Amino acid sequence: MPTYNHGVRVQENPTSLVAPIEGTAGLQVIIGAAPVNLADDPYGATNKPMLAYSFAEACAAVGYSDDFENYNMCESIDASFRVLNVAPIVLINVLDPNTHKKDLEAADYEVHDGVATIEVSGILADKLVVTGDSGELVKDTDYTVTFDDDGYAVISLVEPEGVTSLNVSGVVIDPSQITESDIIGGYNASTGEEKGLEVIRQVFPKLQLTPGLIVCPGWSKYPNVGAAIAAKCTEINGLFSCEAFVDLDTSEESGARKYTDVLEVKQNSGFVSEHISVEWPCCKVGDKIYHSSAMKAALTAYTDANNDDVPNLSPSNKIAGITGICLEDGTEVILDEQQANVVNSYGVSTWNNFTEWRSWGSNTAAYPGTTDPKDRWFNVRRFFSWYGNSFILTYHDKVDNPADPRLVDAVVDAENVRGNSYVAQNKCAGLYIEYRQEDNPVTDLMNGKMQFYTHLAPFPPAEDILNVLEFDPDLLEAAFTGGES
Repeated sequence: MPTYNHGVRVQENPTSLVAPIEGTAGLQVIIGAAPVNLADDPYGATNKPMLAYSFAEACAAVGYSDDFENYNMCESIDASFRVLNVAPIVLINVLDPNTHKKDLEAADYEVHDGVATIEVSGILADKLVVTGDSGELVKDTDYTVTFDDDGYAVISLVEPEGVTSLNVSGVVIDPSQITESDIIGGYNASTGEEKGLEVIRQVFPKLQLTPGLIVCPGWSKYPNVGAAIAAKCTEINGLFSCEAFVDLDTSEESGARKYTDVLEVKQNSGFVSEHISVEWPCCKVGDKIYHSSAMKAALTAYTDANNDDVPNLSPSNKIAGITGICLEDGTEVILDEQQANVVNSYGVSTWNNFTEWRSWGSNTAAYPGTTDPKDRWFNVRRFFSWYGNSFILTYHDKVDNPADPRLVDAVVDAENVRGNSYVAQNKCAGLYIEYRQEDNPVTDLMNGKMQFYTHLAPFPPAEDILNVLEFDPDLLEAAFTGGES
């Protein structure tokens, strides 16, 4: 019988997710391990760049789990889409279900209402062997497999009557088998296959997007991985540059457990590249612990996206949405601003709880070894890389055009208009390009070479603001005399 309505009613709909803010200047390229058994195509999600514009797309591409300790990529997925709501991201998973796996020993599981839940993480659905009283069952004929919110396999029987238990065995992925070599990767000359960080080369050819920020939460604390990440920030595809975030080790064995340890651990890690920002310690949102590289990269991308997709702003002193900072084992870290400044003086960024939790620090890892503003300040370094990349992308179609004055005028006029617009928007102090005769002798022109010269000055961050206070006795006297001498 249809419902008969009389009166006033309301109906509640599920909360709609807010669309992420989008920007590509700080495009995050995230490398590491993901629970690919939960992906749409578990065997097609390894060592390839996969673009995601939403949390759902990321889950479909590589899977998702709150088990950040085993699946470091999920830190960045969560920080990007759930904490800061910024997109897109590029995911490069190195966990290979054909290699990083182990057997699931046969065991009996109870069936309730035709459903058995296998409370084991990492199960590969296609490798399950399910046996009932009548023998081995056939997937998608006798039963179906789905995964619950905890990542556990849920076996649903098509004909459950009378079945009280199932014997289940199979294969599970094993992220503990991943090594630094898997992250660093390499190139197989005989097959042409690329793995790990080498896959960054494929981002532009496959996705037509240039990497902005490389991040490998947790794994980047290892000196070999950090060095490999720094090396991948330049000469991408022989053309492009980008920056990266790396974590400083906080482990009990060899890490910085307190702020005074930071300098020694940074030096021992060999983090000195102007293209990387070193982060210490970890951070928290509720009970979830994130390596700071994941949160800082997402915050930087969010800052860019809210700034017309121009990376001239430092992510320092931006509200991050975290609830605390800690070591990777969960030990709470309490820093005041004075201590945070000591960390900054080592060329390491941290967090500062000044009314709200904010990122804190604008120096690259090259500081204090360099004071060149182009290489010391992270936002200035990023502006140079971003402008260089955009110049290449803009004028690549001019290659092989006649090297004539019309080409020179087209480049100079367009870039100076663009530079003036950035100055007018206060994105930089100045930016202009020129074509100088002394840089372009006839011999070079005859060989098809042209050279332009760009002057650019992004604003460095106002790191130290001083207000000098002085007691003025004249003001005191004026208060009693009415200003009369």
